Amino acid sequence: MVISRKVQIRLNVLLITAVIVAIAVFSMYEFGYLDELLTILEKDNHIFYWMLLVGVVAEIVAGSMGMGYGVICTTTLLFLNIPPHIVSASIHSAESFTTAAGSISHFKLKNISVSLVKKLAIPAIIGAVIGALSLTYVGEYYSKITKTVIAFYTLYLGIQILSNAFKPKQNKALKRKTNLTRLGLIGGFIDSFAGGGWGPLVTGTLIKNAFTPRFAVGSSTVAKFILTITAAITFFFTLGIQHWNIILGLLIGGIITAPFSAMLTAKLPVKKMFIVIGTLVIVMSFITIYKSVFS
Repeated sequence: MVISRKVQIRLNVLLITAVIVAIAVFSMYEFGYLDELLTILEKDNHIFYWMLLVGVVAEIVAGSMGMGYGVICTTTLLFLNIPPHIVSASIHSAESFTTAAGSISHFKLKNISVSLVKKLAIPAIIGAVIGALSLTYVGEYYSKITKTVIAFYTLYLGIQILSNAFKPKQNKALKRKTNLTRLGLIGGFIDSFAGGGWGPLVTGTLIKNAFTPRFAVGSSTVAKFILTITAAITFFFTLGIQHWNIILGLLIGGIITAPFSAMLTAKLPVKKMFIVIGTLVIVMSFITIYKSVFS
């Protein structure tokens, strides 16, 4: 059987990653740090391993649907009673690397419109800073209220994801005028404040308004990378690095899955994934709302 060049590249990436991990583990074992590392990873009820699983699932979903990474991570972390400001800070720190990889891929495939990126990214940076600063304050002092508000938002996104499974295919869409500055500003704020939502709002709006899909997805991904870096830096200066075990779990899970996400998702039934993920997000959001209101 002949292995295609793309599959070979992905296998090489996985092999290099495995070798780096093996060398790192062996080095820590030789210097006596392995037991200490394992002790740290077992903290907070083994949350690192749960985040590893979440990172894998979120990357598969994001690869197949073009959105959903932040929604799944945010919903799961809120469900696990992680404070809202830690949720968003952790997700954006890990997502800085995954969105960078996606941006490089789109750049190589020439899926990027520079003018569209500028029109989205500049206001998105402003929105991301405002969202991060707002969440840092209200998330710390009004955690219960903030968690409830964000849970209602993820509930809405879950309904949107579920509804996508039953939307009829449109043969032709009419070009609509889109206020890109407002879209980028609102998208940046919501993504930074709520821990996710850029994909469903911005990418979804661009495609719905008849932008060329490849440029809509590629340009939106690059703008998302820029706002993610902005949010991560803002959270770093306001909160420092907290819950690095969450960040590391999400990051490693995404990195392991990313080289093969295209192969996996090409064989997955997208409609059924919309139904399963949408339902899961809705149920977990309802539980989080119930716990926030009645606890």
